[in-house]
Amino acid sequence: MSKMIEGKWESQWRPTDGDGNGAFVRKPSVFRHKLPAELPEPGRYHLFVAWTCPWAHRTLLARSLKGLSELIPVHFANELTDRSWRFEGRIEDRSASPHGHQYLYELYLRADPKYTGRVTVPVLWDEREQRIVNNESSEIVAMLDALPSDAPSLRPAHLVKEIDAWSERMYDTLNNGVYRAGFATTQAAYDEAVTGVFDMLDQLESHLQGRIWLVGNQLTEADIRLFVTAFRFDAAYVPLFRCNLKRYADYPNLQAHLERIYALPGVAETGNLDAVRRGYASIRAINPTGIVPIGPRSLLRRAA
Repeated sequence: MSKMIEGKWESQWRPTDGDGNGAFVRKPSVFRHKLPAELPEPGRYHLFVAWTCPWAHRTLLARSLKGLSELIPVHFANELTDRSWRFEGRIEDRSASPHGHQYLYELYLRADPKYTGRVTVPVLWDEREQRIVNNESSEIVAMLDALPSDAPSLRPAHLVKEIDAWSERMYDTLNNGVYRAGFATTQAAYDEAVTGVFDMLDQLESHLQGRIWLVGNQLTEADIRLFVTAFRFDAAYVPLFRCNLKRYADYPNLQAHLERIYALPGVAETGNLDAVRRGYASIRAINPTGIVPIGPRSLLRRAA
């Protein structure tokens, strides 16, 4: 893996903590600006994502569920190379990548020629000011949710405290926990991470007994945070990240929750399971051969 230092590539960088315990450490996002509260003109802000990435998937879901697809164009950079993600063009018309760029890192350098850090999706880009507004998925989701929309809020004020509590619990143990298991380079680091993943799944399975949603009586950001990991679990995290104590489909309440969200209008088109399989299989650090697992064919239990 690699990262940029002062606008140049450092190909020998590794995402571990340097203490010798082989644990994966996710560095914080760098661009943390906010959108103005008023509705922007169409096409000013662009969203850059990849099918593989669950963090990017969160922003695609917020964009779709909030009815912002016409307002905010989206660009896909789906091929993960040693020079970051390679563009495919815009999802609506598959047009050429913006500004003629071939790689996502070129957009980062356009915003900051001396950029230091990882080149990641999602990115919320301001086309008028030629800058990266934000590359932290949770903040992008909150900003999209706050834009004027006829759709229900994903972060209703009376549920925010509970939403954030669940989000914090799920982040390290599950959303990032699968990565900590997959990228661990020692048995101890892997054992700790994978145990945390399934402890959290057990808690969520129990919590969802007799419930439709994680928080309150409506779909919220907490459900989205769970969904993006659930969507990838049996197709990528079981075979490639060694999160194989159980399949996600073995949890009836969790599986029902997954299928419930997938059936909502506008959700299915935000995910591409084949691209997820190919994307994770292309990461040589976890899959040196590049062989792509062929199953499950569907995230739906009855068709898996």
